[in-house]
Formats: sequence, structure tokens, C-alpha cells
Amino acid sequence: MLDIIKGPLYTIQGFFLISGRALLNIFRSPHYLDDVALQMDIIGVGSLPLILLTGFFVGAVITLQMSKTLNQYGAQGEVGTVVAVTIVRELGPVLSAILVAGRNASGMASELGSMKVTEQIDAMRALGTDPIQKLVTPRLIATGTMLPLLTIIADFMGLVGGYIVACVMLNLTTSTQFWSSAYQALEYSDVAQGLVKPLVFAMIIALVGCHYGMETSGGTQGVGRATTQAVVVSSVWIIVLTFFIGKIFVAFT
Repeated sequence: MLDIIKGPLYTIQGFFLISGRALLNIFRSPHYLDDVALQMDIIGVGSLPLILLTGFFVGAVITLQMSKTLNQYGAQGEVGTVVAVTIVRELGPVLSAILVAGRNASGMASELGSMKVTEQIDAMRALGTDPIQKLVTPRLIATGTMLPLLTIIADFMGLVGGYIVACVMLNLTTSTQFWSSAYQALEYSDVAQGLVKPLVFAMIIALVGCHYGMETSGGTQGVGRATTQAVVVSSVWIIVLTFFIGKIFVAFT
């Protein structure tokens, strides 16, 4: 029985140790700003085409699927409300985070895992460099900065996709009514929820990806295993935390 729980307990312990050190290192020098800028480019600019494409078609699909239901109740003018609330509260943050997790959590795990199995991380320690400060903290800062920005872009593209389907393709409502209803539907709590979620998700993506990369063992097979685990675990945590964060906002608003 003890052998069964020993592995998960070691994993949880290692994750919290790396996470704690990485978070504390945000307030310590050196900050390796060049590494932070490089990771911002990889995570933010590199993910931008995926975010643009996905955000646009998510908004288009929501509008297309809701059009029949709204027509049945004579509520075609509320299509902007439905699209805005659905995307800003939930789908924008969640889908952006899952895309970034699939693209960058796997990249972090594979990159750090390769460094671990080739003993580059041990060499850094021998030279007096903290691997957490050099490798993990820049990725954490970069992800925490770029994912909220990517989410805002995804939200905007979702509204644009919804507008094109609702006003250009299906003629459900006018342009003025669509954008007016979308703007009026959003409250401060919706915007706050849409920005808090990606910030939390960014921490999960970066810390999980780096944790599995830093704990890699077993050669090239271990790198592949760490990459898969990073994507699966971060994606599951994104879905789970979506519920709990939403529950908190519902309880206090």
C-alpha cells in the first residue's frame, strides 16, 4: 500500500518545492531578462496564429449553433450578449490556456527534460547557477504575462467571428445592436473572471511543464513521457480550476 502512494506523494512534494522556489525567485536577483523576453516571444508571438484562428471560429460556431434557438424565442437581438458572456467568462480563457498548454507546456517539459538527461542542469549547479532561477522563473514570468494578453485577443476574435456570422451571414441582428448588447452584457466581474483565470492557468502551465521537465529520468523515453504528462496534467488542472474559480466568482457576485 505504501509503495502505491509513495510515487504520487514524491511527485506532489517535488512540484510544490519547485513552484515555491520559482515564485520566490520572482522577487530575487538576477532576473535573466533576456531569457524572459525570449520566452515571451516563444509563448506569445509563437501562439498568436493559433489563438487568432481558434478564437474567431469559436465565436462563429457559438453564434451558428445558438441562432436556431434564439430564433425560436424571438431573441435574435441577444446574440451579442450570448457570444460575449460565453467567450469572455469561459471559452476564451479555457481554450487559450489549453492551446498554450499543448504547445508550450510540452515544449518546456521536452526542453528541460533534454537538459536534465544530458546533465546540463547538473553542470549549471556545479557552476553555481540556480537552475530554478535560470530556467523555471523566466518561463513562469513569460507565461503569466503573455497568456492574459492572448486571452484578450482570443475574446476579441471570438466577438468578431460571432459578428460576421450573426450580422453578415445570417442577418440575425444589426451591427449596432450586436456590439451594443455585447458591451452592455459584460460586467466588471465578467472581465475580472476572464483575466484572473488565464493568470492562474499560466502559473499551472509553466510550473507543471517545468516540473516534469526538471524531474525527467530514463533517457529519451523519459523525455517523451515527461512531455505527455505535462500536457495531460496541465490540461486537466485547467478544466478543474475553471469550475472552482467560476464558483468563487458566482458566490461573491
